[in-house]
Amino acid sequence: MPEREQDTDGKPVEEPGRTTLRTLERGLVLLEAVATADGTATAKVLSRTLGLKLGTCYHLLRTLLESGHLVRLPGGRYDVGPRAASLGRHLRRRSAPSPELSVILTRLHTKTRETSYVSGWYHGSLILQHYLSDPNAVRPAALDVGYSELMHARAGSKAVLAFLPRDHVTALFDGVDLTPVTPRTIVDHDALLAELAKIRRQRYALDLEEFSPGVCCVAAPFFDETGHPAGAFTVSVPASRFERRREWLTTQVREASAMATGLLRTGRLTVPAV
Repeated sequence: MPEREQDTDGKPVEEPGRTTLRTLERGLVLLEAVATADGTATAKVLSRTLGLKLGTCYHLLRTLLESGHLVRLPGGRYDVGPRAASLGRHLRRRSAPSPELSVILTRLHTKTRETSYVSGWYHGSLILQHYLSDPNAVRPAALDVGYSELMHARAGSKAVLAFLPRDHVTALFDGVDLTPVTPRTIVDHDALLAELAKIRRQRYALDLEEFSPGVCCVAAPFFDETGHPAGAFTVSVPASRFERRREWLTTQVREASAMATGLLRTGRLTVPAV
């Protein structure tokens, strides 16, 4: 009888019919962790952070080095390699906003001088498509093109979720723990639904240090010709100056979203079908 193949921890790999491969999943998680560390990750730090045995971590790192997804830097540090970078470029090409949305984003940023974002609703997630920032503006480090996580904590995501059917929202979060990103993050499902109802009434969403300490955001959704939310415009602002600019920034974000909605509803702007 042939010996069963084992993974890097000496455990049997999944049998045919299982839906995931643990080694592949670990490799992808490791790749994401290296990318997030921005050239500072070492094997020991990755092993401790991800809960991997050090030998397993080295095995995965060597594999990703040989494939070109990682490169090794002086001091035993790792960073993303050319093959991983090409995946990022492909994602940016696919998720890039239309020229019309880019113009609206530029207008929003020029008026506010705060970090401004446009995101699109695709396949059940709000994906960050593009952002513009200034040296004096603020942007949470985790937010980059292609980001789609932690929808319960982001103003743009809540702005879109508020206008989806309630059963759709319930299905998205059914059995999912709401991660407490900061002490102000909404982590109760009923509280989240109440927040979405409030957003639906006022037609804009706030993130008051729920995603990143010291950062507040305001977002407004835009809609396609069927009335379905197609995305959102957002600005992020240091909490220290948010309250005095809150009303004005809300007006600017809502104006940007209204412009996008107008273009979508008149057929002068289209987005990919979800």
